Amino acid sequence: MKIKSMTATFGRLDRARLEPGPGLTLIHAPNEGGKSTWAAFWRAMLYGIDTGDRDKKGYLADKNRYQPWSGAPMEGEITLELEGREITIRRGSKRNAPFGVFSAVYAGTQEPVPGLTAANCGELLTGVGAAVFTRSAFLGNGNLSLTTAPELERRIAALVTSGSEDVSFSQAMERLKAWKNRRQVNRSVGEIPKLEGELVQVREQLKELEDISAQAARLEGELVQLTRERERLAQQAQTHRLLAQKQLSQRYAQAEAAYQSAQDQYTALEKELSRFGTLPDPETVKQAQGELQYIKVLEGEIKQGEEALKEAEEASAQAQEAVKDERFTGMSGDEAAAKAAEEAAAVQIDLGTVEKHRLATPGIAAMFIALFVLLGGIGYLSTHNITLCLWLSLSWTCFVIVTTLINRRKVKAARKRIDAVLSRYGVGAPEELTALAQRYRERCQAAEKAAHEAEVIRNAVADRREKRDAAKAELLDFVHGFAPEVKDLFGCSAALSRALNLDHDLSLARERAQERRRRLDDLAAQGAGAPVEEVPALPVPEMSAQETDRALTRTAGRLEQVSAQCNQVHGTLQAMGDPAALAAQREELETVLARKRLELDALTAAIEGLTHANALLQERFSPELNRLAGEYMARLTGGKYPAVSLTRELEGFVRTGGEVLPRSALYLSRGTVDQLYLAVRLAVCRLCLPERPPILLDDALAAFDDARLMAALELLWELSGEQQVLLFTCQSRESQALGSTPGVTRVEL
Repeated sequence: MKIKSMTATFGRLDRARLEPGPGLTLIHAPNEGGKSTWAAFWRAMLYGIDTGDRDKKGYLADKNRYQPWSGAPMEGEITLELEGREITIRRGSKRNAPFGVFSAVYAGTQEPVPGLTAANCGELLTGVGAAVFTRSAFLGNGNLSLTTAPELERRIAALVTSGSEDVSFSQAMERLKAWKNRRQVNRSVGEIPKLEGELVQVREQLKELEDISAQAARLEGELVQLTRERERLAQQAQTHRLLAQKQLSQRYAQAEAAYQSAQDQYTALEKELSRFGTLPDPETVKQAQGELQYIKVLEGEIKQGEEALKEAEEASAQAQEAVKDERFTGMSGDEAAAKAAEEAAAVQIDLGTVEKHRLATPGIAAMFIALFVLLGGIGYLSTHNITLCLWLSLSWTCFVIVTTLINRRKVKAARKRIDAVLSRYGVGAPEELTALAQRYRERCQAAEKAAHEAEVIRNAVADRREKRDAAKAELLDFVHGFAPEVKDLFGCSAALSRALNLDHDLSLARERAQERRRRLDDLAAQGAGAPVEEVPALPVPEMSAQETDRALTRTAGRLEQVSAQCNQVHGTLQAMGDPAALAAQREELETVLARKRLELDALTAAIEGLTHANALLQERFSPELNRLAGEYMARLTGGKYPAVSLTRELEGFVRTGGEVLPRSALYLSRGTVDQLYLAVRLAVCRLCLPERPPILLDDALAAFDDARLMAALELLWELSGEQQVLLFTCQSRESQALGSTPGVTRVEL
């Protein structure tokens, strides 16, 4: 089957027409150019529009989504070539039913195509239902992912076996599971659990009759035993009361002696305290101990400061010694630097004078010779008197000689001043003099810094000593208030500790005496007192008094409970039904339950057999589907993934040439996943669509890179030799990649 032309008033399409070629047709349009609308129109013309579909949040039903924008009725026409003849299919609106009108005639005539109706149009033309068609030859909206469906499952099974299957494995399995669930679901719901529950109830009633009879006899015997046990425990409780009174009197005597001892100790501590006068409160003593610790800290800081002061004074002395320099005696660093800069500037001036006169001497000599020749020549040419020429030359010579002698004297004086300055400082250049003064200034600054640091440390040590002496005097004044014999810090520490300990011991003794007085009063309140007469010896019971009381309470409670249970059991025996009727009901339930269990075993065996048969069926089919999908995947990926395997749910796995285990599609990139499911869809088309309907792809290659796009186009071009291919795209890559490939039809929307 091949599409010759399509005319649509559908969504944004208004009487639009599309004429694909017989092989591969490349249909280019920008976004919102109508590509997806043409794809939806092709599917709707084949299988109609589901009028029962409803809009949902984030979703529009096709009947509303593709209502013509122009307001015209939804209608369309497709001309197909089928088995050597052309047929025209038309669909139009009928009242509120989109595409409710259908007709199929041979092209150019009004002769209806026999057997072709609105309900079976898509399945007769493509050979498959809508579920298989949308999972194979219809790659719309750029979505290549693939899921299974019962119809597709039946198609796969039909290809493997005789081709006469009417029910898929999943449908048969669902029916068997429904029958099984009717009998038993999760061991809690169904006919079998219900029968088992009823049987359990009957058995429990029968057993309850037997148990209650035995319970009645046991309770009567227990009543007798409990009565005897209560009497025995009552005697033991009386014995415990007598023994407790004796022990209470003994504890009173011990408590009285302990109180007298604590009172004597408290009195002794009060006498000891009176020897020291009035002690300060503990918080004040603790503060004094803190002052003592502060003095010790100051002592440590003073010791460290004295050591640091010694080091700083030594460093200052070394710095003062290093600053001594006979060339700058009595000068500060800045004064030495200023003087050195001044004398260096004078030396520079004298050096300039020497250099200037050194360069001027050859110039004067050259000028003398030139003027001598010039004056002689001028005089001779003007007067022809040789004497006048000689006199002029001699005068100029004398002038030059005098000038030269004066310059030499200036140079000599400048050199003498330079040598005097440089030799006085022991340097060879004015730059060295400046550097010498700079080093002297740095030493002066270091000495001043060392002296300042020593002074800072000296002041800090003096401050610590002053604080220590003041704190020590204040502490001694405080301690002398209750320990006048103390003279040093060691004595202060001992006196403070003694004051705290004595106050603490007195407080403990007071609390101990008060606690023992309360204990004595408590025993007296319990009825204790000094024993008047000796209590006769009594045997000690095996259990303690508390255990005896608890046992007596439990026994009395149990006796009351057993008496009530005994009365209740006798009433229950009278109220229960006939044991013979319960036995007959039990036998009937056991018979029905056995039959239902046999049915459940048969259904379980059928499910296992069907599952095994389906596994064998998959083993026969999966290799063929995997092989063909693997061939297509190898071509699409340039041989990187030559093997493909699929689960029952058509979830894809791939394997490279060097891998042993397959890799799930979840680990692949978006483009590779699209290539995998394109290969699977093309394989399903090849195996399950014998009618070879046109393959429609809507932006299906958008995620492919250039190399894999070229491979996909080559594969589609080859398939278009046997099956018409319509490739919708919004890009120009496909057109550029196909180039001048023969047999490709290009359409611009």
